[in-house]
Amino acid sequence: MATVGTIFDLKRFAIHDGPGIRTTVFLKGCPLACWWCHNPEGRCPTSDCGQPAPPDEDGATNTSKSETTIGRTVTTEAIMDEIMKDEVFYDQSGGGVTFSGGEPMMQLEFLTSLLQECRRRAIHTAVDTSGYVSPEDFDQIYDLVDLFLFDLKLMDEDRHIQYTGVSNRLIQDNLIALVSRGEKVIIRIPMIPDITNTRENLEAVAAFLKPLNNVRRISLLPYNQLGEDKIVRYQLPGPRHRWQPPTAEDMSAKRKWLESLGYEVKIGG
Repeated sequence: MATVGTIFDLKRFAIHDGPGIRTTVFLKGCPLACWWCHNPEGRCPTSDCGQPAPPDEDGATNTSKSETTIGRTVTTEAIMDEIMKDEVFYDQSGGGVTFSGGEPMMQLEFLTSLLQECRRRAIHTAVDTSGYVSPEDFDQIYDLVDLFLFDLKLMDEDRHIQYTGVSNRLIQDNLIALVSRGEKVIIRIPMIPDITNTRENLEAVAAFLKPLNNVRRISLLPYNQLGEDKIVRYQLPGPRHRWQPPTAEDMSAKRKWLESLGYEVKIGG
């Protein structure tokens, strides 16, 4: 029987989801509810979690402003067919495939099947993860993954619960265990004004990372306003604020500061 899963997007020629030119596959389902999520349609694990927009004044539903079907069920084979169309670009650029979400490990069987097929074809693989999964999930896929893109958001546990809905203890424990196994991790920090992008939080991140010798690469991700439109389009629940993205000057200053601590820092994915 074919392995199946639910995705909500597949992006080709991606250049911000790991090295080189990549295909990014977005799997549905996420255990977090980050206020700033730029893929809020990926939280729900099924494809039928959108809500119709409120009726217009004449009573008709404004279908141009909302969608009720978010995602589609696919087989491993169908996704691999799409991935292999761009194999030449992976070879030329040092790229590959990134599995993102949502949290891709929420569909562990499907993800494992995809990673196994990529390994069989010698395609570089990356997994973009929140880290909020069972340690056994990391164990299951570790040898099939070339690179983990590991989100590290807030170091204060109470604030992490406030802004993501979950504690950060499991995330931190998983990161410590993951990097103890080798240099396969890039830390990604979403730069949200007055929340993650504060001196206090970034200094706490740096202090947490300092003893983790296998972490040398950090990506700073400027706040992306894309999720704001999606909240309206899909009539999704959850708090939403219209933050302004950080300035280029601010991002550059944070990058230089982290570089002074010995990290290789990139702005963007």
